Amino acid sequence: MAKAYTQNDFDKLMKRVEQFDVRVKNYLELVGYEKWARLYAPVPRGWVMTSNIAECINSTLVAARELPIFDFLEQVRLMFARWNCTNRKNASCTFTLLGKKFQEMLVLNESKSGRMTVVPSTDYIYSVSDEGKSYIVCLEKKTCSCNRFQVDGIPCAHAWRVLNKKHMLPDEYCSDFYKPETILRTYEVPVYPLPDKSEWNIPEHIDTEVVLPPKYKRPPGRPKKQREKSFSEFSKRKGTNSCSTCGQRGHNRRSCRTATRNA
Repeated sequence: MAKAYTQNDFDKLMKRVEQFDVRVKNYLELVGYEKWARLYAPVPRGWVMTSNIAECINSTLVAARELPIFDFLEQVRLMFARWNCTNRKNASCTFTLLGKKFQEMLVLNESKSGRMTVVPSTDYIYSVSDEGKSYIVCLEKKTCSCNRFQVDGIPCAHAWRVLNKKHMLPDEYCSDFYKPETILRTYEVPVYPLPDKSEWNIPEHIDTEVVLPPKYKRPPGRPKKQREKSFSEFSKRKGTNSCSTCGQRGHNRRSCRTATRNA
């Protein structure tokens, strides 16, 4: 997963840009980070738990890595085709506002908002009291002081209470990424099967091309599938020492009582 840069990261970057040309710095800030940055996080990264998608895919291909390269690529294609079809089918059969997982989160937040009290400040800003604590909800900016609204992209329990009080639906306050129509557009391009290898029409300039291995020396042996344990993970058993005088375990020659009695 790509790194999501936050406001502090861009502030440091702007200082470096300012050293070269302050006009470029002013222009980039005027346009907005979300317009030119590769990936911009509107919330601090410490609020979000990220996952490495590449590692998740690698864990499903442990057995396939033992195959030759052509068979391995065929297994990868079949896996993505199966995932693509399943996700598209699930999205087409979803008739709720959001996908199954996120719809359950939305319903859960609504059930938690039953006993909260709302005090309006403006048309968009509200103060919500929840078990003695006060939270500030801004519907215009889609934020809440509990941070769950802006992190999840789904109205939290405090925002739900405000929406219920105003008799509003949460449609426009949920992220479009969780809606079934977005999922359908994501998986609308199918993964077509390939014909048999004997039926491939390979151009002559590709068929005669010789592909050599990379010009670096690879370490001998296969890459390890399991990580190496650190020294701290190996626990030492207690009582494995043996006495050179009496031969018993659990003590050494200096603390041997048998040798003391014999002396």
